[in-house]
Amino acid sequence: MSTHEIDIRIYYEDTDAGGVVYHAQYLNFAERARCELMRDIRHECSKLEEEFGFIFVVKHIDVEYIKPCFLDDALKVVTTVEHMKNTSFKTLHRVQKNSVTICEMHTTLVCVDTNTIKPVAIPPILRTEFEKLIEG
Repeated sequence: MSTHEIDIRIYYEDTDAGGVVYHAQYLNFAERARCELMRDIRHECSKLEEEFGFIFVVKHIDVEYIKPCFLDDALKVVTTVEHMKNTSFKTLHRVQKNSVTICEMHTTLVCVDTNTIKPVAIPPILRTEFEKLIEG
């Protein structure tokens, strides 16, 4: 597996007054993709604190809006891991409509201790799963 994919349907709640998907919704799509990725590797986001004593927080996100999408559009969010460090990793989320990329998001996530909110090492079990998503 070098990518992770989820399908998204555009509803009224996703659009602005002009009927175009509201720019901030793409951040929600990326978050859903990350949560589904974690679920698919059997480590749900809601259980990370309980299992490991940490959470992932977004440190940085860079969004490029390429083309608009609209109500009822069927989209796919394709996620890859660009690279990992000891306490962080960077993802690329490509939002696609009919296999054409309409938005790209580069996101840096940091693993932080839930008590101290300070960076901690990504556990080896998760590191192994994330390495499978690194494009090579």
